[in-house]
Order: sequence, then structure tokens, then C-alpha cells
Amino acid sequence: MPTKRTPRRPDVTTTEIVGGAEAVHVSLHEYDERWPAAFAEHRRRIVEALAPSGIAVEVEHIGSTSVPGLAAKPIVDVVVAVPDITAEEDYLGPLLAAGYELRVREPGHRLVRTPERSVHVHVYEQGADAIAGYLLLRDHLRTDAADRELYAGVKRALLDRRWDDMNDYADAKTEVVTAINARARAARDAAREAAREG
Repeated sequence: MPTKRTPRRPDVTTTEIVGGAEAVHVSLHEYDERWPAAFAEHRRRIVEALAPSGIAVEVEHIGSTSVPGLAAKPIVDVVVAVPDITAEEDYLGPLLAAGYELRVREPGHRLVRTPERSVHVHVYEQGADAIAGYLLLRDHLRTDAADRELYAGVKRALLDRRWDDMNDYADAKTEVVTAINARARAARDAAREAAREG
């Protein structure tokens, strides 16, 4: 079991959206074979930016662009796990120097993105439940065609609505994501049980 770290300082207690709410038009694109390459390029950029800090980080491709065959809005989502979310000097300054812009600072989470808004980098502390949730959903959608199509259908159904902020669009998908995650956990637990019995 990982050792509980003492944070360098207290975390933020409020949500700061840098620049305020942004109206968005959500468009879905068929799966693009270039998305994994874009992730790989940003993974390299992030690892190089954070190397001088000497912190160990984990970088994963998450979100719809990480699922082959799934239609997605053309934004590559990346999750970075850092040892201490409160130690912003270790990661935030280097990421900003590497060309990313701060968009969200909230308890347990920071979001930076490219100026073109084509890549979103979510920073969490290592062991955060949110990371496990993202990876569980990604891995399930990669292997379950029915849930992949269900998720794509919900996203298509939301296309005609006007969104005052990307967070509102994300919130509208919560119910289906929760249901898919429940099936993903059940499938994972069943596989673990079968492995123990085998």
C-alpha cells in the first residue's frame, strides 16, 4: 500500500476557472488515427518539461480520443499523476513554460491546455480516484463494443444543444458514464475473481 505523503501545503479549497465560462460548439469527429500520435507527442513534451523538477510522473491518454473506433470531439485528453498536487512549483510552472495555459485550479485537480484548446492536460495526485476512474472507463470502452456505441450515441444526441461551458456538456454525460463505469467495475471484479479461482 502506498505511503501517505504529507502535502507541501494545504490544497486550494475553491474552483478557479481562468478566463471564466466559455460557450462552446461541440462537434464529434470519427475516430482519427492521428490522436494516439498527438498524445505521444504531448507525453514527450510533458515528460521533458517536468524532468528538471526530478519528480516521478505517470502520463496516460484518457477520454474518447484514447478509444479506437469511438467518435469524439477533437480534443486529446491527457492525465498526469504527480506526487503532490499542492507542490505546483514542481509541475505547473514547467508546464506553462512548455506552452500550456492554466484553465482550472480546483481541489485535487489542475487543468492546463494548449492555446488552440486541442489538448487538455489534467493533473492529479498519484493514487487519485479520478485517475482510476478515467483508466477504467477507457479500458472498458476499448473492449466493449456495446458500451462504446451507447456512449457514442449519447454524445451524438447532445450535439444539437448549445453549451455555455464545456463543463455543462461533460455534466450532461454523467448518467451514462456512471452506468458504464458500474458495468466496467463489475466486469473487472468478475475477471479478478475468476483469476483467483483459476
